[in-house]
Amino acid sequence: MTLTNQSHSKGSSAESDVAPIVAQLREAYAGGRTRKADWRKGQIGGIERFLDEREQEIAAALAEDLGRSEMEAWLADVALVKAEATYARKRLRWWMRRRPQPLPLNQLPAVGWVQYEPRGVVLVIGAWNYPVYLTLVPLVAALAAGNVVIVKPSEGAPATSALLAHWLPRYVDPEAVVVVEGDAQVTQELLSQGPDKVLFTGGTEIGRKILARAAPDLTPVLLELGGKSPVVVAADAEMDVVARRVAWAKLFNSGQTCLAPDYVLAERSIHEQLVRRIIDTLTQFRADQQGQGLQIVNERQFDRLAASLADTSGRIVFGGGSNRDALTIEPTVITDPDPDDAVMQEEIFGPILPVLAVDSIDEAITFVNARPKPLAAYYFTSSRTVATKLVNAISSGGAVVNHVTVHAMVPQLPFGGVGDSGMGAYHGKWGFEAFSHRKSVLVKPFKPDLKFVYPPYSARSVKIMRRVF
Repeated sequence: MTLTNQSHSKGSSAESDVAPIVAQLREAYAGGRTRKADWRKGQIGGIERFLDEREQEIAAALAEDLGRSEMEAWLADVALVKAEATYARKRLRWWMRRRPQPLPLNQLPAVGWVQYEPRGVVLVIGAWNYPVYLTLVPLVAALAAGNVVIVKPSEGAPATSALLAHWLPRYVDPEAVVVVEGDAQVTQELLSQGPDKVLFTGGTEIGRKILARAAPDLTPVLLELGGKSPVVVAADAEMDVVARRVAWAKLFNSGQTCLAPDYVLAERSIHEQLVRRIIDTLTQFRADQQGQGLQIVNERQFDRLAASLADTSGRIVFGGGSNRDALTIEPTVITDPDPDDAVMQEEIFGPILPVLAVDSIDEAITFVNARPKPLAAYYFTSSRTVATKLVNAISSGGAVVNHVTVHAMVPQLPFGGVGDSGMGAYHGKWGFEAFSHRKSVLVKPFKPDLKFVYPPYSARSVKIMRRVF
């Protein structure tokens, strides 16, 4: 375990190391500087500078951890975080303003408003698949709301975790933002300190454990989980566009994306055509990498994916190869696997794409709704009526019509799950609100002080109050 900031780099027990850090953060918060708009903007600006000045180091760490290309590192873990930070910094003062509220007649004369106050100590638990993006975007939101923050990067991306621990304290207030490295035990010890808000990004089963550990302290938790995000393709969709957009998202980061298309439900009349287009597109996209698999993060994830390929009842029509020594799996397309197959029961989180035929859009809706609610759902159709029907009929954290995953790139839209795919949402102003407490304030004068509202109540006073309230 490494505890980073100032002199925190000791090797003693997790609990003895963590407690003083949380105490230091509470002291920094109690001093009041985090409530000031200039301080908040300064911290967000520091994150922007970190991304600008350390882009090469970030790309190198992501390549070491995930085999990610420099282009993918820039797009997913630099450009998107910087866009989020810039958006928040420019709008922060407006977000922080009081929001006056109209009052009922029975409360007049008075004024009322809602004001946003920080939660206090926020714990951000990052994820290994996008270890910069899924750590720093929540950090931006927490700082915009005026909190002090414990950043716990994922141990599944050790090079990126070490980079954040080394560099981040040099760009933000080191007494208010602390990076703590370590394993699951460290996370449990951090939760035991009773932070004022927790954000966790990861799998559903670990999310349940985080929620259970937070429950004794009634710590509010924002869970960004995953699930099997479906793609529904109507017969009137433009097949070439569908194939490009689905293949792009499935290849990105080797398919190790919580929002990646997990499976495709295509109307039967265009099922075979769509499969051919997807195969052709995958071949084109990887023309300079034929015969090479895509990097998988570790042996455990590789073995899980390889087992799901070996056990599928569907027909592997493209790819299917794997190399355990190199931890790579070829982009793979499977047609019509049994719904009980592992590839249809578990979130795939890899470069494997099942494509199933359905007889109608209604059948697709029934299929998706019979399963846990996904983090996102993607619908391809030329019909506004069909698109509206799908969006309204299927419950999901988010939905995109005629594209995939791109809603997470929009700061103006909340990003979050529902049911098994998570609780709560953030990004942009939604993130500021997620890490703030909306305090109701009502201010009344001493006069008038109407006597009829106090006991003992006469028939006349009751009659008046029944009219007013």
